[in-house]
Amino acid sequence: MEIKLKELKLNNFESHQDLTVNFGEVTKITGDNAEGKSTIPRAITWSLYGIDTFGSKLDPTPTTYDADETLVSLLLDVDGIETELGRQLKKGKTKYLINEVPSKASEFNEYLDGLFTKELFLSLFNPLYFFTMHWEKQRAMLLNYVTAPSNKEVFKELPEAQAAKLGALVKKHSLVDLNKIHRDNKNKLDKQYIAAQSRTKTLKEQLDEFQTLVPLPSLRTELKIFSKERDEIQEVIDLAGSNNSKINKLQSQIQRLQDDRDFLRTNFERIKEEQIQDHCQTCKQPLQGDALKAVEEDKQQRQDSVAKDFKSAVAERKKLEEELAQLEYIDVSEQLQKANELQAKIAPIEQEMQKHERFEMVKEAVTDAEQQEKETLEQLNESIFILDSIKDFYGKEAELQAKKVQDLFDRLSVKLFEQQKNGEIKTTFVIQMDGKDYLQLSLSEKIKAGLELREVLSGQSDIVAPAVVDNSESITKFKQPSGQLLMLKVVEGKELEVSVNE
Repeated sequence: MEIKLKELKLNNFESHQDLTVNFGEVTKITGDNAEGKSTIPRAITWSLYGIDTFGSKLDPTPTTYDADETLVSLLLDVDGIETELGRQLKKGKTKYLINEVPSKASEFNEYLDGLFTKELFLSLFNPLYFFTMHWEKQRAMLLNYVTAPSNKEVFKELPEAQAAKLGALVKKHSLVDLNKIHRDNKNKLDKQYIAAQSRTKTLKEQLDEFQTLVPLPSLRTELKIFSKERDEIQEVIDLAGSNNSKINKLQSQIQRLQDDRDFLRTNFERIKEEQIQDHCQTCKQPLQGDALKAVEEDKQQRQDSVAKDFKSAVAERKKLEEELAQLEYIDVSEQLQKANELQAKIAPIEQEMQKHERFEMVKEAVTDAEQQEKETLEQLNESIFILDSIKDFYGKEAELQAKKVQDLFDRLSVKLFEQQKNGEIKTTFVIQMDGKDYLQLSLSEKIKAGLELREVLSGQSDIVAPAVVDNSESITKFKQPSGQLLMLKVVEGKELEVSVNE
């Protein structure tokens, strides 16, 4: 897109009551100080945005004379199509004109937005404006027109291992998300690894406590000897216990039968001494005949039943006494003492053997802990490698981005990134010319720097716009910028003069 200034009309704008300026490819505006040279470019930016050439609010009301209204009309040629834009200020209210037709502010601004942004136009029009913006805005504007290096381009510059790892991971997550994931992983794994190291150390210290163990084969041999002897004695004790237990059981049964016999004898005597009841217990009438006989038979039956049980208890008791007579109590006190002595010898051996079991358990735990420590370290190193790879990616991306930008300039050098002490890449924006920062440049150097930068912006945005060089007398030689050029020059004692050089 090529934008040209055709004509500018000023009515009651600052010091100019009525001025018409026609523009050519090169428009020279000369005159002494206070002749209104800078007013002309200010009128252009005010007609478009209501600001001066540096983006500040501007009150165009005349101060040396009275006027009811201010009107600026600017005729633009955009790729061969002419449009006249007008801004009028009357009694503090702004009116907008498009081709002399009153328009809404939204319509006016929409037309301008379709051409360029305010910051871009001011940067193209006034070579010094760009450097008045915050460095972040400067950086964003320049990079807006420079394609960032692709992942593929950056991967080519990274070591093969890093490129392969990140290339596989970015299929699922962005680098930003990967950085968050593995930074979180690293923080957790750092703690886990410290804990794993501590556990391994503690278990190894426990393992050192088993260095004085009695050899297991000798313990097993000793245990086998003592256990065999103990088991043989225990077999005798168990046999004796079975015999003695049977004796005790028989004695208990005989005593019970003795108690049963005594009880039955007492019961028999009690029944025998019973007086036959010859009267009915209910009606108290005397029993006669069969009734009396039935009472007598009941007493006899009860006596016979008790006598039978008595004989059975006596016979059972005699049988058990005969069985008991065949048994003899076995004294195993000596064997028990011997068995206890052997057990006293076996116990410390078993304790020593248990130490071997604990030793094996601790040794296995040490192996597991070392494996866990190794796996945790591998995971930690994996996250560290990925984080370092991402850091290197951003660093290499920054290098490629900076090179792309730097290749656009001749004398200017641009710094887009700086590496911090921790290796992180921090965004910045510094412009130098011939090794000096912009703020250290002279006015002529600043103008030349601004012209070179606006040429880059013009080329990258594909917009050719007019440029104004104020104080052109301060520079003797510079490269002709693309598009129209407005040159303002102070000439002592001269009135305002506008001349066109095609």
